[in-house]
Amino acid sequence: MQFPSYTSVVFAPVDRDLSLERVAGGNETEVYRTDDRRRVVKLKGETGSTLAESLAHARTLRDAADRFAACLGPRYSIPSAYLLSRDEAGRVQVLVVQPFVSNARPLAEVDYKSLTPHQREQIAVQLYDIVRRARQFYRETGCMPDLYGRTSRSAAERRQMRRLHMLPKRLWSFLVQRTLLRSHNLLLTNDPQPHIVLVDYDPVRRGRLYRRVYYAVRWLLFLRDDIIIARMRRGRSVPARRR
Repeated sequence: MQFPSYTSVVFAPVDRDLSLERVAGGNETEVYRTDDRRRVVKLKGETGSTLAESLAHARTLRDAADRFAACLGPRYSIPSAYLLSRDEAGRVQVLVVQPFVSNARPLAEVDYKSLTPHQREQIAVQLYDIVRRARQFYRETGCMPDLYGRTSRSAAERRQMRRLHMLPKRLWSFLVQRTLLRSHNLLLTNDPQPHIVLVDYDPVRRGRLYRRVYYAVRWLLFLRDDIIIARMRRGRSVPARRR
């Protein structure tokens, strides 16, 4: 698949020709891949500002990533490095650099019906372990990593989705559509022994009350996912792949 390339001086710390392929987009992030396909670079472009503010933001992101990676353990996580770089407008931006997980795809793109019963069982076992770890972390800290995620094709699309009239669609996606089996933040590798890894370690950046409600709802949604995972472990039907 061909991905569009973007050129910016903000990529100077990680790329000589300043041009990277855009391979994905998240809730607040643009995701690029380096020319050698060894790393991904996540640009937190909507939080760029002064050096002091961006440095504080980078430290908050790094601390959260360290905690969430420790929550899931090395089997289900990847390392993240945090850099600061100025863009063309002189704003200081936060760059997150991670190893590129080659030969992997988001769970949202997996056709579960094409897998063997054993392969589906192995995915279910790993998801069960990941949810168990997230629940334990929630009991200890009151927060948890985002195991679901969102995608966006551009910053303009993200702004559009934040408009008030899009709220019902966002709630429907949050509460109904985005099960763990349709996660964008969890990737399934194509190794001889496929395993799942989390690639997004951002914390919720809203106020305390919002965070408490958000994580409480996520906890309840795990109950729904428990049923789906249990059915898959027993060889029952799984949700069809979204087109």
